[in-house]
Amino acid sequence: MLTNKGKYGLKAMTHLAGMPMGQPALVADIAAVNSIPKKFLDAILGELRTAGFVHSKKGRGGGYVLARAPEAIRVGDIVRALDGMLAPIGCASRAFYRRCDDCAPDRPCSVQIVMAQARDAIASVLDACTLAQMRELGLSIPA
Repeated sequence: MLTNKGKYGLKAMTHLAGMPMGQPALVADIAAVNSIPKKFLDAILGELRTAGFVHSKKGRGGGYVLARAPEAIRVGDIVRALDGMLAPIGCASRAFYRRCDDCAPDRPCSVQIVMAQARDAIASVLDACTLAQMRELGLSIPA
C-alpha cells in the first residue's frame, strides 16, 4: 500500500515536473499547492535528494529542481525510494526479500505465489509510467 510519504513524494515530484527546466521551487510553495505538511515534505525531499531524484540549492533563488528530465524518471523508482518494496508481503519482494517464519525456506507457498503476481502487476504499471506521463494525466483531469 502506498504510504502518505509515497503519495506526497509523488505529488511533489509531479509539481517539480511542471516547473520550467532549471527553475527551483520552494518547499513552502510545493507544500501549499499540494496540501502537504511542510515539515513532512522537507524530510521527503531530503530522501529524494539522497536517492538522486532532486537537487537543492540554498539561499536566494534556491529551492528544489528535478535531477533528471521528467521523461527519464519512472514512478516505480520514486515509490521504491520512499516506501521500499512494491510487494504486499516481504517474501514476494525482489529487492527487499524477507523470508516468512511460517513457510518452508525451499518451497514457496500459495500466498507467496499470488502476492508475487500482485507485485509484478503493480511494478508493471508503475515502471511503465514516467513522471512526465503522470504529470500529463493530472493535467487532463477536469477541475
